[in-house]
Amino acid sequence: MKDTSLFSWDNGSFIMIVVFGLVIIGLVAAVFLMMNFDKKIKK
Repeated sequence: MKDTSLFSWDNGSFIMIVVFGLVIIGLVAAVFLMMNFDKKIKK
């Protein structure tokens, strides 16, 4: 099996996965903050 590039844990892949995860967490946090601000404004 030469097609194991998805599962190779060299530095490049690991850093990209970590950055991708941080971006997703940031987007989810931004959505929750917007929801909280909307609730405060409506009240």
